[in-house]
Amino acid sequence: MSYLAVAIAAVLSASTGSAQVRIGVLSSSTGPLALVGIPQKNTIGLLPKTMGGLKVEYIALDDGSDPTKSVSETKKLISEYKVDAIIGPSGSPNALGVLPFTAAAGVPLLAPVGSAAVVLPINEQKKWVFKTTQNDDLIAAALVAHMAARKVKTAGFIASNDAYGENWSKVFSALAARHQIRIVANERYLRTDTSLTAQALRVMAARPDVVLIAAPGGPSVLPQTALYDIGYRGQIYQSHGAALPAFLQLGGKKVEHTILAASLMLVLPDIADSNPSKKVAATYVQDYERLNGSKPATFGANVYDAGLLLERAVPKALKIAKPGSKEFRAALRDALEQTSELVGTQGVYNMTAQDHSGFDERGRMLIEVNDGRWVPLK
Repeated sequence: MSYLAVAIAAVLSASTGSAQVRIGVLSSSTGPLALVGIPQKNTIGLLPKTMGGLKVEYIALDDGSDPTKSVSETKKLISEYKVDAIIGPSGSPNALGVLPFTAAAGVPLLAPVGSAAVVLPINEQKKWVFKTTQNDDLIAAALVAHMAARKVKTAGFIASNDAYGENWSKVFSALAARHQIRIVANERYLRTDTSLTAQALRVMAARPDVVLIAAPGGPSVLPQTALYDIGYRGQIYQSHGAALPAFLQLGGKKVEHTILAASLMLVLPDIADSNPSKKVAATYVQDYERLNGSKPATFGANVYDAGLLLERAVPKALKIAKPGSKEFRAALRDALEQTSELVGTQGVYNMTAQDHSGFDERGRMLIEVNDGRWVPLK
């Protein structure tokens, strides 16, 4: 049994009496989203063992990348385990599917997913959700500004056919119009697709100056390799969904010179020591490598940051009520919403009633693939 498995088993075997705060962690460590979910699951052993002086019990479940199972496992965490908060699930469609149930139960959901649709627009359901990744518009604004600076006039767009891709389509279309960039091709595909030749050919026929691909995890690679294979050599941009080591491994030379906007974790050695997130990110990376024997993807860091957010919020909620009560969960939600200048691995969090992601420009930077590695874009 691995060190991680032992650590999780020890935590999960803790008695209800010794674990005074209960947090569910729902990830997609199997199925199409596994490249996202595995580093998230592997991060559980690094989450705070105590919060506000109380022991914490983490209940880890795998939804197999299936949104329907995400719902059933969420219901189990709420009704059977009676958790005070949930971290997860891994995918945007999965998170959108569970949020009605977490909201109805009054359980804060810390969603490590890409789509801003889980927190925007804020309503009675989404006020219970807090997002530990950068909102799409923050990332897209950096990419479109770079396109505009290079005098790009036309763009192709390929996205996953789900909530993540649809929200990116909405955000990118608005920003492109504002910068007089015309979208000449707009394609969708399923994450489980094995060939995108048809979509690539339609994009190629439109002769765009650049192409933006928006998909989370491993599926972000296929559209780009399909374009390369049919001869497209224009500039390709990716969303922060591609920010994982497997993107470089799966894409090889076909993803050279890709530009994306993502967190500093991808290029940590190149970041100035004065950056407030560098020390937090470096600690996470070192501890993850020690625990798992491999480097983490930024998706795992999103779960780590959820732990940091809860670690600060729990002591405030404890002043109102005891864990296990609806009053505690409501106070925890309120405390999360008041998060101010919390330094995480991805940037600095400032939550408000209108902003449940909390990132500003400190949570992104432009990055390029150069000689098979991520480097800051110069």
